[in-house]
Amino acid sequence: MHRVKRVRFRTVTQHRIALARANTMMRPKIVLFGDSITEQSIRENGWGVPLANAYSRRADVLVRGYGGYNTRWAMFLLNHLFPLDSTTPPIATTIFFGANDAALLGRTSERQHVPIEEFKENLRKFVRHLKECSQTMQIVLITPPPLSEEGRLDYAKSQYGENATKVPERTNEVTGQYANACVEVANELGVWYINLWSKMQETDNWQTKFLRDGLHLTTEGNTVLYEEVIKVFNEAGLSVDNLPFDFPHHSKIDSEHPERAFQEVCDAPV
Repeated sequence: MHRVKRVRFRTVTQHRIALARANTMMRPKIVLFGDSITEQSIRENGWGVPLANAYSRRADVLVRGYGGYNTRWAMFLLNHLFPLDSTTPPIATTIFFGANDAALLGRTSERQHVPIEEFKENLRKFVRHLKECSQTMQIVLITPPPLSEEGRLDYAKSQYGENATKVPERTNEVTGQYANACVEVANELGVWYINLWSKMQETDNWQTKFLRDGLHLTTEGNTVLYEEVIKVFNEAGLSVDNLPFDFPHHSKIDSEHPERAFQEVCDAPV
């Protein structure tokens, strides 16, 4: 299993949904927080696109992805993206870092490197901050995907030709250590996780099937991640069917007395 529920109670989630039903003019928010793989999730065939489509008119999916960021740099964004005094915190947040933290010292991307113990502590701080924002928010840690060294070298050569590095700036072995660290923190703090590093390697030829440059996701890779996120949200009580439309479906509107459909949801005058 690549997902786990730890001390998260569905009744709490249902309470949040009930509040959303009580104020249907305010759509709940789902925030995707991460690095370039999150930032690119709203591109064509990205994993954020079908997620936003699935929750259309039920929840706003907000993409907060920052290409090149590691957890150390993302720490400076927490109070801006998730203010503690917000009266409308997200009902769910995905935290998807680690690919840059796992960059190797002495290689071309060493400025992005974050030691693994610091990485774990940064994830803890992310989770604790979000829990302080809302005790009912569903938090999902996503591990970095696997890393294809050959794919990274091919990509570098396509960009820099003969000047390209001859050694990869990341390795799958080290990336796996950061993935395991992410899972450890999720279990420790009782939040959901998706072990994308392990999940993708269950498929033959994952290096090219799921990764377009050895790191970032192909269309198929984005599909795998989307499906895993939806599974977790469903298990957390945030299935699409559990969230109401923000306003009535057109089929519920009486053409002779349209005001009646809106009277119930927003106290509109007759």
